[in-house]
Amino acid sequence: MAVSAEPSSNIVSARPEMTAALSARTGLDENVLRALVDRFYAKVRRDQVLGPIFEAHVKDWAPHLERMVAFWSSVALMTGRYHGRPVPAHTPLPVTGAHFERWLVLFRETAREVCSPEGAAHVIERAERIARSLQMAVEDAAHEAGAAIPLFR
Repeated sequence: MAVSAEPSSNIVSARPEMTAALSARTGLDENVLRALVDRFYAKVRRDQVLGPIFEAHVKDWAPHLERMVAFWSSVALMTGRYHGRPVPAHTPLPVTGAHFERWLVLFRETAREVCSPEGAAHVIERAERIARSLQMAVEDAAHEAGAAIPLFR
């Protein structure tokens, strides 16, 4: 069930025309993205696979959720609101491909619950690309860390 049938016209964006066009096409706006983030991370926190990792690394959830709304606003609506560095934040985490796949399962499910069909397809496509990219970065970092340790025989 979609949160909002009408996209909000008062989205703050560095690219207002592009953001307006994306919002009109997908039905996504800040309210929908906030609902997506809130519901998704509520599931993540309860999840047996992902919950312990997030609980160990996210100490204050309110700023994290705000950062994730800004991230998805930038990714989905090209607003330019997010200014973080997700790769360095994720490379030290103890995660594998199975964690990324579980993250995607929960994200796809939540996007389909919260967003319009067009909006869900839009954010899911981006989430899949982001997950692949982060997974490769995490695997590369783990490989480099392992290669930096000399092997004694």
